[in-house]
Amino acid sequence: MPALPGERGACRRLHLRPVHRRRTATCGRLECVSTHSEEPGPDRLRQLLDAVLDEPTGELTGMAGQAHSSPFHFSRRVSRDTGESPVALRRRMTLERASWRLRSGASVTDSAWEAGYDSVEGFSRAYRRAYGHPPSETPTGWSGGTGHWLPAPNGIHFHTPDSLWIVSGDVDDTGNRATDPVTGLLVQHDLGDLRNLLEASCDLGEEAWTRQRLPGHVLLNWAGPEESTAVLLERAVIQYETWLASIEGTRFPPPSERSPTPDALLARLDVAAPRWSTMVADVSARGAWADRIVDALCDPPESFVVGSIIAHVISYNAQRRGLVRNFLRQDGHLDSADSADDGDPITWLRGTPSPPPG
Repeated sequence: MPALPGERGACRRLHLRPVHRRRTATCGRLECVSTHSEEPGPDRLRQLLDAVLDEPTGELTGMAGQAHSSPFHFSRRVSRDTGESPVALRRRMTLERASWRLRSGASVTDSAWEAGYDSVEGFSRAYRRAYGHPPSETPTGWSGGTGHWLPAPNGIHFHTPDSLWIVSGDVDDTGNRATDPVTGLLVQHDLGDLRNLLEASCDLGEEAWTRQRLPGHVLLNWAGPEESTAVLLERAVIQYETWLASIEGTRFPPPSERSPTPDALLARLDVAAPRWSTMVADVSARGAWADRIVDALCDPPESFVVGSIIAHVISYNAQRRGLVRNFLRQDGHLDSADSADDGDPITWLRGTPSPPPG
């Protein structure tokens, strides 16, 4: 059975023990560090998961051999630490990946081969048992989401070839995972106020748009200087685009496809804003704030809590919006005496139509 492309690297990023977080010098985001020691030894569980997903034949003996363990002890350890037997864990992950590939437009034959099945018929039987329908009836036109996930006792799921998703098991006293309705207001204000600032910036000339207003100004060490209105507003839009690509498992456009003019940024925001709002609403509805994304593309690879991603975007975009608002006022493009232009969520909400009842 061929190894699953991208999964080996992703599994090496799993930290299933309790963790705390600290800043990293390279990526500037968050790094998972074992709470047992500041200099932890080898992550044995992670090595076991590597063995489960990397073994070419998918047989227990081969998995155990890669982990330098007996089949009995290997199976017992994996089952104890993940709640699934090694064979069941591998089978589920290969089927989730196959479903992801089918939803992305791959053929049933290609998906069956990549999942390691000797025949399309055998793959179709396994797929139907798992998903309740044949692979040929899997909806295509992938736009992110969790439709390819199967029930899992450990919350570990295939997300994209570059990442795994780890569902948090935290629950409140009622048995439900906690949600935060205030976040919806913060998200909508962030998107709405950013749009207002971009619209006001459309009146700026090229010189004012690109002028270096804050030489050497850095919000995030890993992101580089943000010295002009143009850079601040583009970084604000890019925040949505990059994180949506990670969360939805979609493509992030390269620089050649990202125009930084105010009109182009408005168009890009029009694409990203509804997707971002939908994603946050879905996270809230599922109480998935503590779910994790294990990102294989960050250097070094890192694990991100979904709720912290949303908080990160809101926090840093608020700083960017405040700076740009001040620049626009200095240039006479916003009225400093008009409370509607002050970026306050209270005044912003007063000018926003109320949602229909129910």
